[in-house]
Amino acid sequence: MFDAYIICGTPRTGSTLLCKLLASTGASGDPHSFYRRQDVTEWAQEWKLPARETMDELEFSVAYLNAAIAAGKGGTGIFGLRLMRENLDELSGILDRIFPGLASDTARFEMAFGRILYIHLSREDKLAQAVSLVKAQQTGLWHVAPDGTEIERVGIPGQPRYDFQRIKGELTELEAYDAAWNTWFAKHGVTPLRVGYERLSADPAAALLAICEALGVQAPDAEAVRPGVAKLSDETSLDWMHRFHVDAAV
Repeated sequence: MFDAYIICGTPRTGSTLLCKLLASTGASGDPHSFYRRQDVTEWAQEWKLPARETMDELEFSVAYLNAAIAAGKGGTGIFGLRLMRENLDELSGILDRIFPGLASDTARFEMAFGRILYIHLSREDKLAQAVSLVKAQQTGLWHVAPDGTEIERVGIPGQPRYDFQRIKGELTELEAYDAAWNTWFAKHGVTPLRVGYERLSADPAAALLAICEALGVQAPDAEAVRPGVAKLSDETSLDWMHRFHVDAAV
């Protein structure tokens, strides 16, 4: 039914957990943020693409697209992509240069990736999302495995520090990005499959099986599903949320 899916998210909505779950099925691609600007050079090196300066921009974009599709399929018949709202316009612009003359973002995406299932991954508790984002930025720790092993650390380890204004700013931006996704869906006539962080984190197997069913691929046995990412929320997170509510009420 579908050739591809795009996980349409914002930071700290469980997208890494979902990507790992989908990759673990062996039938539903291997999604990553291939078009996150700061990661493009690293991906190009991993795929052993010719040096960027040896090609013109269009040649590089085509080579990168083909390599991203191969990587995102992960040996399966379905391409998976994680796309944050802030990267949407840039990806559409890249595809517009490769496939000029198409009328819309969705037309460009379908030309590049085929029939697409759009998965809107969002988080109902935006304050918890903002707190999680600020903590990750401050500590450098973004993801851990269920056994506590670090999966992703960015930058030098630091201590978390409650910062009302910073949390407020991230909260405003996250709300805007999530609203922007809904505006984009409405503009392009897209009815996404909606997956909430709260449901995903509480019952990863159920969320995974629902996506597999929508994609038309064989779902794994629910009892065999093993989440590869653990929650980072802790007492500090709860304390910051309480303090934020108090400060916001002043």
